[in-house]
Amino acid sequence: MFFVELIRKKRDGKELSREEIEFIVSSYTRNEVPDYQVSAFLMAAFLRGLSRPETAALTSAMLNSGKVLDFSSIAGSKIDKHSTGGVGDKTSLLLAPIVAAGGVNVPMVSGRGLGHTGGTLDKLEAIPGFNVHLALHDFTRVLAAIGCAMVGQTADLVPADKKLYALRDVTATVESPALICASIMSKKLAEGIDGLVLDVKTGSGAFMKEPADSEFLARLMVETGERMGKKVVALITDMDQPLGRCIGNALEVVECVNVLRGRFNGSEDLVELTLELCGWMFFLGRRCASKDEGRALALEIIRSGKALQKFHDLVGAQGGDVRTIDDLTLLPRAAHHEDIVATVGGFVSAIQCERMGMAAVILGAGRITKEDAIDPAVGIVLYKKVGEAVAAGEVLCTVHYNSVERFSQARPVLAESYSIGAQRPAARKLIQKVIQGSSL
Repeated sequence: MFFVELIRKKRDGKELSREEIEFIVSSYTRNEVPDYQVSAFLMAAFLRGLSRPETAALTSAMLNSGKVLDFSSIAGSKIDKHSTGGVGDKTSLLLAPIVAAGGVNVPMVSGRGLGHTGGTLDKLEAIPGFNVHLALHDFTRVLAAIGCAMVGQTADLVPADKKLYALRDVTATVESPALICASIMSKKLAEGIDGLVLDVKTGSGAFMKEPADSEFLARLMVETGERMGKKVVALITDMDQPLGRCIGNALEVVECVNVLRGRFNGSEDLVELTLELCGWMFFLGRRCASKDEGRALALEIIRSGKALQKFHDLVGAQGGDVRTIDDLTLLPRAAHHEDIVATVGGFVSAIQCERMGMAAVILGAGRITKEDAIDPAVGIVLYKKVGEAVAAGEVLCTVHYNSVERFSQARPVLAESYSIGAQRPAARKLIQKVIQGSSL
């Protein structure tokens, strides 16, 4: 095959065969073609789109570009969850121990935050000593012993995605639904899982702002997963305001531990989404006969204390200081905090979620580039969310910070993130749509 002919073929809107796509991915992974030619292919794919078979072939080729994990030696189903990213989205820290405590294995390969969205690995590393860089044999050992393990992507897991994503990032081809689908699904399916629950965000704090775009991506990922023999379900969920009450790594760990202790007050939306995701994970893992039965089981596991104990076990198994789970004051804490107050009374009519996420990044809770350092202690605690009444002078949120200069930059962004109106706004559904695979 000649690479330039494949570029021309896609440029002209023709469909590539599975063999041609495998050639593109394998050649680039082996450094046999230059970046400029692969950039041309990516732009052609971005502009012309990829068909469903092409998307599945690209996912498969990327998946098989490196090591595919094999957990067949561990009894029971292996089910994971993936979120497309949001502000305050900390469900992974809750659902992994809940589902594991219910008898379904959760091998979770997670990512770091980038831009305004937080990352699961950054949240976990707010726990002193927690090691997200486990070798494969340690990953397997923890999964077998605890029922869940939460790690970062290794160098030999889907190497094609690492190279292609870096190129997409600098060639303005990130937003392609087909390329997003292949990137996400190749990494998740490389975990050796039996099923996958997808949380596809939509709204001001999501990468996909419009529900129609989120639904298109969700259906594409569900169909691609099914083509590769996996059970997949996708939830379209609201990200028009932060999830839960805390934004920032240690602060989010605190909120999660309190939920696992059965303290739901103020975190009702976080609990609601977590129970739904757990319900589907239990259903896909054949632990329960329905999603609703799985949801009830998840709530029972939280109330029994088993989920908190499982999280305690997970932290210990991955080198974290378990004392911080028993005594949350031992987690990193910011030196300063200051309230943002309402200038007028009324109802919170909107929160510009992406701006609030960027304010957290400015404080040091996130990163603009992968090289940026994270401050685990800083962040924002919300006291008012959309639809809630507020009086003039009442606290909207509290900012936890270490740098006065960073706070001075973040403060106006936060103040402008809130909109207050005279009327209570109509409530938005947290879970807007569920897309199931045909095999469910």
